[in-house]
Amino acid sequence: MIESDYLLVAGFVLAWLGLPALVSAYANQHRPHFALALILIGGGCIAYAAYSGEGDYDMAELPVVFFRVIGQLF
Repeated sequence: MIESDYLLVAGFVLAWLGLPALVSAYANQHRPHFALALILIGGGCIAYAAYSGEGDYDMAELPVVFFRVIGQLF
């Protein structure tokens, strides 16, 4: 199973990528289907990682988790 740290970071990245897409859809007066899908999938990943029981995350701990996952990938 995927570690909750990886899922948390993936959720933040997906939600972060959804925000500019949402603003772009609003500016071009299009329906933001893809942007909302990114934000919802990212939020679901974050919620699953937070409530899966593997990691009790604190707000001060999030940068450490983010850089630990990036460090493991590279």
